[in-house]
Amino acid sequence: MRIALINENSQAGRNSVICNALKEVAEPMGHQVVNYGMYSADDAAQLTYVQNGILAAVLLNSGAADFVVTGCGTGEGAMLALNSFPGVICGHIEDPLDAYTFSQINAGNAVSIPYALKFGWGGDLNLKYIFEKLFCEEAGGGYPKERAVPEKRNKKILDDVRAAAFKDLPTILKALDKDLVKGALAGEHFDEYFKRDCKDPAYLKLVEELKK
Repeated sequence: MRIALINENSQAGRNSVICNALKEVAEPMGHQVVNYGMYSADDAAQLTYVQNGILAAVLLNSGAADFVVTGCGTGEGAMLALNSFPGVICGHIEDPLDAYTFSQINAGNAVSIPYALKFGWGGDLNLKYIFEKLFCEEAGGGYPKERAVPEKRNKKILDDVRAAAFKDLPTILKALDKDLVKGALAGEHFDEYFKRDCKDPAYLKLVEELKK
């Protein structure tokens, strides 16, 4: 699984801490971590949490990423932004239990973590434990296990509801403020990583158009 890490501007200074914890846990499991930044508060490309949602949606819908780890100060804004787009189911994760139950019950493809609230001594350990429980089992296994069948049924119902509720992503992106979208795709290594990992040629063409 390819896991994309995205940080918005208020928590950009924590990027290396988050990336190190994520790699320490995910890479031995056979996953690949791709760090899309922001890498520091001084980055030329300044991402807001709304732009986190745009970037995450492009990565997930194009196949460039299978999972997105993001967040903001409280985790709420980034979670809401990501869930504003089709093809994205993002959970708000504060601790390892949140991570495990979200993975097993909701089987989403993104998480938003609060990087300012309660992130004091031991914050790096909490991140590590979150990632351990998030990726320790295949998503959607159910919790408790005897609830797996109805939980999978409910997840399918939710997917169908969301498919009916959303327009397709290219239509949405073209309707948004052009500078907002361009800024979301302006990261230092975005072009390099996206062109390498994107699985859908139509999204490669779309991104080229959006960045003009």
